Amino acid sequence: MAHFLVVPQWQGSPAARAMLLTDGAAAIAGDLPRAATTVLDVPLEAGESLGTGVHRLSALQRVRQLVRDHLVPGAVLIGGDCSITVAALDALPEGTDDLAVLWCDAHPDLHTPDSSPSGAFSGMALRAVLGEGEPRLALSPGIPADRVVVLGARAVDEGEEEPLGRLTGLSADALDDPDALADAIAATGATRVWVHIDVDVLDPSEIAGVSSPAPFGVGAAPLSAALRRLRERVPLAGATIAGFAPRSPVDAVDDLGALLRLVGAVA
Repeated sequence: MAHFLVVPQWQGSPAARAMLLTDGAAAIAGDLPRAATTVLDVPLEAGESLGTGVHRLSALQRVRQLVRDHLVPGAVLIGGDCSITVAALDALPEGTDDLAVLWCDAHPDLHTPDSSPSGAFSGMALRAVLGEGEPRLALSPGIPADRVVVLGARAVDEGEEEPLGRLTGLSADALDDPDALADAIAATGATRVWVHIDVDVLDPSEIAGVSSPAPFGVGAAPLSAALRRLRERVPLAGATIAGFAPRSPVDAVDDLGALLRLVGAVA
């Protein structure tokens, strides 16, 4: 059984109602096996930028240490905002030398502090995975671009086009072939993969509880099938499911079917 690490971090989000991410993490945690779940005591305060272009940097650093203290091999992280994946990769006990990253997200998260319109670290998360951006948060060494695959990115800001062009990209239609994800990851030559899922990669018809929905997303069923096929060919080093921000408990219940399908696919 996988171990679940619930990280209700909101400080990396640009959303006006970012703290809804803590409610989303709690909603998912309520359906996880209690004996296999650890919930981190994430600070509620916003934190300080510490003279950088990253808002709430001090709080992000505190959460990063919490993740380092509690991460176990093969863990599934439940967020919270997308930047918890950077903390997890930084803390991987086996390192990242043989690791590929599959980034499933409507937004590519490829800003730096210089290009970001918000200063929110979640929008810089994948750039930090590549080892670029704010040095206090970027991976060192970063994951090489030829070992990063992006699925479902369709809301791309100015400043993200160039780094996105360096990565392997798959559209939602790629999942018509259930082997598409596995083929793309296998082509990187990596022997393990970290799967990152921002739930806004799903089409808005399948999930309501996201801060920035984008049309023409993937379906939960084909994504889950593709992830299961991927696991048959490349071992998972771990996974993240992030970005769930339901506006009410009723809304959360409506979305949990699709979310738990994804949880099952990576756990």
